[in-house]
Order: sequence, then C-alpha cells, then structure tokens
Amino acid sequence: MPTTSTLVFVHGFWHGSWCWSEVIPHVVAAGRSAVAVDMAGHGLHTRRPRWLTGRPYDPGAVSTEVSPVADVSLDDAAELLTAQVKRIGGGEPVVVVAHSAAGPVLTRVAQQTPELVTHAAYLSAYMPASDEPAVAYTRIPESADDQVAPLLRGDPAETGALRLDLATDDADYRQRLREAFYGDVDAVRADAATGLLTPDGPVGIMLGTTTLTHDGWGSVRRTYLTCARDMAIRPALQAKFIAEADAAFPDNPTSVVPLDASHSPFLSMPTALAEVVINLGGRP
Repeated sequence: MPTTSTLVFVHGFWHGSWCWSEVIPHVVAAGRSAVAVDMAGHGLHTRRPRWLTGRPYDPGAVSTEVSPVADVSLDDAAELLTAQVKRIGGGEPVVVVAHSAAGPVLTRVAQQTPELVTHAAYLSAYMPASDEPAVAYTRIPESADDQVAPLLRGDPAETGALRLDLATDDADYRQRLREAFYGDVDAVRADAATGLLTPDGPVGIMLGTTTLTHDGWGSVRRTYLTCARDMAIRPALQAKFIAEADAAFPDNPTSVVPLDASHSPFLSMPTALAEVVINLGGRP
C-alpha cells in the first residue's frame, strides 16, 4: 500500500495532544494526513485534583487525595482510542504513533482491532508482553535508574494515579522534572511544556493487561523508535520490549529506528522525528 495512511499521534502520561504540535506541520507538508488525539484521563478528557489549584499549597493533599481520573482503566483508554481511530480513518486502517504510556493502549487496540492499525509505532513507549501489565516493567533492573519514579508522589494504590507535584515551588523538584522529560530540549520550550503537564496519569492504564495473539497484535507491522538519552524509559528497558516482542512473534520482527534523543524528541528534534514517521505505513 502507498504511504498515504493517516498518522494518528498519541501522547504519553501527563502530556496532551499539544506535544505533537511541532511534528505535525512537517508531516502534513510532506503530504501525509496527521491528527493528534488526547488519551483518556488527559487533555480535554482530564479532571484536575483539588490540591493543584488549592491555596495554601497542601503537600499532604498532594500525597493523599484520590485522583479524579482514578476510575480510568486500560479498557477505557483503548475504547476511546478505537473510537478516535475509526472516526479519523473513516474505517480505513491508520498508522498509530504512541509515546511512552500510550504504548499499552496502542497494543490493546491493535490486538482487538488489527484491521484498524496498518502500522503500530512505539516512540520510547511501553510495549508490554502478553498478559504483562506495563507497571511491572517499572520494577525491574532495566528501570532501576529512571528519573521519573523519584518524582512521583503518594501511593498509586490509594490515589489511583501516578502523580507529579505540579503545584510545588521547589526549584530542585521542577528542575529534575525537566531533566527527566526534556533533557535535550531548550530551556524556554522545556519550561513551556512543563507548564502544560497535568498531574495525574491514571494508574489503571498501567495495571491493565492484554493477551497477545498471532492474528491480533502479532499480525500488525510494528516499529520501535528508541531514544538513546531517555531518562524516563531507559534504553535497556526499550531493548527488553523489542526482544520480548521478537521472541513471541519472530515471523513479524520489530523494525527499530534509533534516535539520539531524550524522552521527548517531538520537542527536541521534531523535524527528524517527522522524517521517520512520514515513511511508516508503506510497503514492507
């Protein structure tokens, strides 16, 4: 098939469709249709916790308040993305580019409706094996030195969320947040992006599992875009995802595209990223 399938971009936790705004113009200029969508519990689908805007600042509430998106599950996220893909593609298959924690959502959609996804692209994203929750990969040695885990506040089992403290005036915390996500992004743009983050990623998305089959997810062409300087999803973990997928489905190996980037190449190298995704969805 020609490289005309629409590209659908899905952001990761705490971000929104806004994070693709520097990539999409390059994609469209090259003649590809492209749309960015908000994931369940994010963007226009989010609900902000009270502590975020409450004054005076209450660090206790940051750690204990139950998230207003605590009820969002992997099922919910996949249902929303499926509806978005159907609407955008008009019934025709699309290329889905998923970043970070959007990976498990793409995996579920590609497993349940492989006819809707002509190519699944994982941009430094969680790509869990069959029946494995994405959260399990945060507890293994390949994730031991990620810089996001130390930034999380509260117990996800109680709050229902992986929570960032976006209300704090702790300069060190905010600097570490920028380094975790935007290590190679210029300071002005990194500050702007930090200001657009939402505090809660629904932990239910990370807890859900998907049983993978050869005629489901295993039948969909996939590409993994690795990020060599990623401090959120470390290169060793990215390599583990690829190895597990190829071991499970050796007849459909993962294409790998290396990027010398941090966790957010859509901001640090949008032109180069666009050049890669433009070529997804064509003939093998």
